[in-house]
Amino acid sequence: MSENQNPEESSSPTIPVIGGTGALGSGLAKRWARSGARVVIGSRDAGRAGDAAARIAEETGGEVVGMSNEDAVAEADVVFLTVPFRNQSEYMTNLKGALREGQILVDCSVPLAAAISGKATRTIGVWQGSAAQQAQEMAPDGVTVVSALHTVSAPGLADLEKTLGEDVPICGDRKVDKAKVARLIEMIDGLRPVNAGSLETSRIVEQLTPLLISINIRYKTHAGIEFTGLPEGDPFS
Repeated sequence: MSENQNPEESSSPTIPVIGGTGALGSGLAKRWARSGARVVIGSRDAGRAGDAAARIAEETGGEVVGMSNEDAVAEADVVFLTVPFRNQSEYMTNLKGALREGQILVDCSVPLAAAISGKATRTIGVWQGSAAQQAQEMAPDGVTVVSALHTVSAPGLADLEKTLGEDVPICGDRKVDKAKVARLIEMIDGLRPVNAGSLETSRIVEQLTPLLISINIRYKTHAGIEFTGLPEGDPFS
């Protein structure tokens, strides 16, 4: 597959998942692999990425490969960064030479207080306004950051027996970029992408994560969110 492949032009796109050995990344990788996408697991340790890819491929029957983070980001135009907020700055610094102009980086991190030994039901302040805006500030020129997947439970994704049925707010400054991300997210059965506005709106969406964690602790479940009353049609067209 070409490194410049447009995900909208293929029913079987390549999806790099940086941090794909972690909880959220591996859950997404499982769901995408089962949907028919070619998934590239990225890790600082290529061997660890390969081991994780082999396990996911065996479980899903899909095409999953493991690479170093730097090699993984070269595989497609839309790249998902699924690392915890405490690691975001380090990864953005290390990937600066690998990301190229025209790529879309989907940031999934949330500034939970757990990053500084606090509670996961709280967030910490980010000078730029949100984790996504911090990622955009650190991204190389010509790389666009889109924010998504903050409200989807990692354990829920990992459990392939679980039926999903929830909405995924997507924040970004260009509708065309959000549309490309939405097409990949809706490949996962039960996830409906929702246009949540500009990238700065991510500061609100990221706050939903600790709320859901608090609810899930009390109800012992993996709840998501759903918006009611949305009209039919593509909000990204």
